[in-house]
This record gives sequence, C-alpha cells and structure tokens, in this order.
Amino acid sequence: MELVDYLRILTKRGWIAVLVAVIAAVTAFAVSKMQTPVYSASVKLSVNPARADWGLSNTTKDLLRNYAENIRTHKMAQEVIDRAQLDMDTTTLLGKLFVSPAADTFTLQIEARDTDPQVAMTIAQTMAEVFVEDRDAWNQRQDKRDRIEVSILDSVWNLGYQQYSPNTRINTVAGGLAGLLVGLLVVFFLEWLEQDVIRTDADLERAVQVTVLGVIPPVVLESGVRATEGKLAAARRGA
Repeated sequence: MELVDYLRILTKRGWIAVLVAVIAAVTAFAVSKMQTPVYSASVKLSVNPARADWGLSNTTKDLLRNYAENIRTHKMAQEVIDRAQLDMDTTTLLGKLFVSPAADTFTLQIEARDTDPQVAMTIAQTMAEVFVEDRDAWNQRQDKRDRIEVSILDSVWNLGYQQYSPNTRINTVAGGLAGLLVGLLVVFFLEWLEQDVIRTDADLERAVQVTVLGVIPPVVLESGVRATEGKLAAARRGA
C-alpha cells in the first residue's frame, strides 16, 4: 500500500481509532481515580568512612549492600514497630520498606510506602533512626580510625511525602495511546475485510488497475423507484 492509501483509510475510518482512544483514556482515568492512593516517604542516610583512605572507602562501598540487608531484617522491623507503636507485624512492615544503596554517593535511601502518608513517614524516619543508633553502637567498639559513620541527611518531616500510585496522568496517557493502537488495528482490519468490495469508481480502478472513463449514475423516478439512465432511455423509446 502507498501513502495515499493509508491517508484514504485514515480519512475514511480514522474516527474509529480516535473514539477507541478516547474511551480507553477515560476508562484509565476512571480506574485510577477508583484506586486507593499509596504514598511514599523516604530518608537518605550518609555513610562516611572515618578517614580519606582508599582501602576504607572501598570497604565502605562494599558494606552498603550489607547495610541494606541489615535494615530489611525482622529484628530491625520489630524495633521500629515497638518504638513507633505500629499496628502491624514485621512481615507487613518489611513489605512496605525499600532500601536503595548508592555506592557512588556513599548513601542509603530508606523508602516506605503505605496508604496512610503519616504511617509511611513514621516507618521511614524511625527505621533511619534505629539503624543510625545501631551503627553508632557498633562504632563504639571500633578504633576511631576504622569507624564508618552513618547519619541522616534530612529528616522525613522536612521532606514530606508524595503519592506513589496511582499516577493518574501517566495512566490516562498510556490508556489513550493503547486505545489508539487498538483503534488503528480495528480500522485496518475492517479495511482488509472490505478490500474485495467495490462501491465506487475508485474502488474499481484499484481492483482492475484500469482507469474508469465514465459511470452511469442512478436516478430516482417520481414513483420513487430507482433506475439507471439506460433503463429510463429504453422506457422512453418504448413509449
């Protein structure tokens, strides 16, 4: 098919694709609004070696992933639950907790997600405080030159929270694009079904690859019966 054929199809049935896209976008918007919002709160921890030593710095980088695993333990989760007086078990809390180590910046990001933004903020902040205290206790048993200091860069109460899901705007756009794609598939499928149907002189030209020189248009008699000009002429000669 040539470009002109695609343009002809879109001109003829493009409204179907647009309609499907609008319906899909509206549906995605409605579904997003019906979902229960989930909020996210995070705290970033700074992990600093006691001295600017290449070996200690590399050790610190290697320890970041270990720190992330230590944070996501039932022991730490229980400490957070007891301190913040949360009404949940450790498995539930760990399901809401996410830890991301960043070796290039010597940081750990503790993120908590919950349908209640205050609960998310409490989990993130309390876990950060518990872990910092745990590292401080460990450092007290180490030589000052070998310590790895962990501190909270900024309190969650200063950072606040944000809605994690649903993202209504993205869902609506994605729904519209998916609907447009489906609509285009429907349009070309309908065109494929009717590719052998000849309704106009243009359809005939495409089918037989021959230029149509003229057509006999239908006419309507006073009685409302349709007849071709040829039949009308024959009737007149008979009269």
